[in-house]
Amino acid sequence: MRVLGVDPGTLVLGYGVIDNEHGRVTMIDCGVITAPSRSPIGERLAYMYQHLLDIVSRQKPDVMAVEQPFLNKNVRAAIAIGQAQAIAILTASSNGIPVFEYPPASVKQSVAGCGTSSKEQVQIMVKLHLGLPAIPQSTDAADALAVALCHLNEAHVAGLLSRAKGN
Repeated sequence: MRVLGVDPGTLVLGYGVIDNEHGRVTMIDCGVITAPSRSPIGERLAYMYQHLLDIVSRQKPDVMAVEQPFLNKNVRAAIAIGQAQAIAILTASSNGIPVFEYPPASVKQSVAGCGTSSKEQVQIMVKLHLGLPAIPQSTDAADALAVALCHLNEAHVAGLLSRAKGN
């Protein structure tokens, strides 16, 4: 299964692609899409959309996992992240790719073992889970890889539960 993880943002959107073949998880690609900061929001979202379409076309993921916005006191930031999240969902849906959404605490719990883990702890665990020689340079790319890993963990658990119900 090939998973495209997305850490949405309206200026910087992180992405990470991982493969799970026979229980062996490997990183295929990761990086960031950085929109022109002085552009209006509509242009930035269109820019993100076009670049995500390119990544989907190139990497051909089976599923997309997207981090949900963290709802804190900054409503404006949460709405902006929600707009970027919608672009990711649109990209997947327009290409027939199933989309799964995960809250930040679930991603941290799945990857680092604690829903309140720091960004640094998540980065270290992403490096360890994927056997990378170094932590990904961009925290947004590391977060996107963490979202993809979270999806693999959730899919694994769902498969186990499904098999247990079948017995």
